Amino acid sequence: MKTVLVLHGINLNMFGKRDPVHYDTITLKEIDGQIAELAASLGCAVECFQTNHEGEMASRIHQAHDDGIDAVIINAGAWTHYSYGISDALAILKVPIVEVHMSNVHARDAFRHHSVFSHVVKGQICGFGVHSYLLGLRAAWSMIKDA
Repeated sequence: MKTVLVLHGINLNMFGKRDPVHYDTITLKEIDGQIAELAASLGCAVECFQTNHEGEMASRIHQAHDDGIDAVIINAGAWTHYSYGISDALAILKVPIVEVHMSNVHARDAFRHHSVFSHVVKGQICGFGVHSYLLGLRAAWSMIKDA
């Protein structure tokens, strides 16, 4: 069975408590639940991981390489805009990577308009709340289902 790894970065454990204007009131547990439901209906496995520690995120990406994960969805939060370490870790992967964001990062602060992951991801989905993750899973699945 194909496996998609969903990576949640810094502060995303605070979904449901943080800035409901941009992130709604859905919790990370609820997001992971919706991702798991969609994965089951598509026929793929999904693993979700969240950390507030950049080194742990890089280590989990390295583990994904070693484990043979088939695709990655990443919402790295603020790390998206400056973490060259996570970008370098993602570049090690030879699988499709989809970057997602709950809010429309291009309609927010100027620093959020740039992703240091752009050169290693297949694409970016943003601005659709939890549906950004679900669309990201559908995109990842479409790239790996017949591989």
